[in-house]
Amino acid sequence: MSSNAGAEARPELSDALSGEELARWYWTLAELTALARELGVPRGGGKVALTERLRAALDGVAPPAAPPRTRSVGRQLTAPVSGSTVIPESQRCSQVLREYFRREIGPCFHFDAHMRTFVAEGAGRTLADAVAHWHITRQAAAQLQEIGSQFELNRFLRDWHAEHPAGRRTEALAAWRAHRDRPRDPAAG
Repeated sequence: MSSNAGAEARPELSDALSGEELARWYWTLAELTALARELGVPRGGGKVALTERLRAALDGVAPPAAPPRTRSVGRQLTAPVSGSTVIPESQRCSQVLREYFRREIGPCFHFDAHMRTFVAEGAGRTLADAVAHWHITRQAAAQLQEIGSQFELNRFLRDWHAEHPAGRRTEALAAWRAHRDRPRDPAAG
C-alpha cells in the first residue's frame, strides 16, 4: 500500500474553488495571475495581496481595500555620481547606484535591507553617507535575517538546510516540491 494513500491532491486552480480552498494550497504567482485574468481581478501588487483579492472574488465578497498607489515622481540619479551627490526623494536602488557602490565598496556590494532602506529614506543625504552606512551595518547584516512571508521558497530552503546541513540542493528542491503539494492551514499563511 502506498504511503500516500488517502493523501489529498492539490485541486485544479479554477473559479470553482472557494477562497478557503485556494488558501490551503501553494500556488505560484504565475498561476494566481492567470486565475485573476480569468476572473477579471486586478493583477497588480504582490502575491499576498493578489491571493486576498482572489479569495474575495471566489467567495463573492468585496475585495480588501487596495492601498493607495504611490509612484515615484521625483527625478532619479543619472551617471556620473560621486560621494557628494545628494540622494533625491523617491530614489530607487538603480543600476547607477549599484555601479557607484561597487566602485566605492567593491564587488561584495549588494542592495540588502539596510541599503534599500537607506536609499528609500535617505533623501538629502549623500552617497558618501550611504557608503559609510554600508560599512556600519555589516555586522548587523551578517546576522540571520527575517525572510518575508512572500518568499516562501527561500524560507523553506533556509529551514530545510538548517535541519539537513549536509543535504544537497536536489534533495532540498524535492522536499520543497513535496511541501508545496500538501494542503496547509489557511490561518497559518
